[in-house]
Amino acid sequence: MNKTYLAGVASGFLGGLVGALFIGHFTLSSVIPRAAAAAAPDVVVASRIRLVDATGRARAEIAMSPDGGPGLFFFDTKGRNRLVLGLYSPAESEYPFVVLNDTHNEAAGIFRLFGGQETPVVVLKNKGADRSILGLNPSSTDPFLVNYSTDRKKTAVFGNF
Repeated sequence: MNKTYLAGVASGFLGGLVGALFIGHFTLSSVIPRAAAAAAPDVVVASRIRLVDATGRARAEIAMSPDGGPGLFFFDTKGRNRLVLGLYSPAESEYPFVVLNDTHNEAAGIFRLFGGQETPVVVLKNKGADRSILGLNPSSTDPFLVNYSTDRKKTAVFGNF
């Protein structure tokens, strides 16, 4: 055998041993997390983020509405939208709101801000129709309560709206 060949095999063997010792001493986990952390983004950019349950059904979603308002939507196990937290569109002054939906996907209760003084208003509904509205008058900030009968006749209990 050639001396050069034996020297090559011996140096390859020794290089492998040194490499194995080096990797054992400086594991990849001690080097990679720092590099990965430096490259990790601080912000996730998406137009929609969906949370699904173990069966793959959507249970919550953060999304932008077509008119430009962001919302957080919660769905029951049958896929019905039951709760919405969000902001109205820029055209509606981006007032915040909370909507509770019934099992027919109709709003049953709305809590929102309204008007130039951003006064709070609670709207109670049945089958899509307003039945009772309680809040502060958007122009005077005086409290009011109005009720609506099933034939849509308005009765003011107190205040003006």
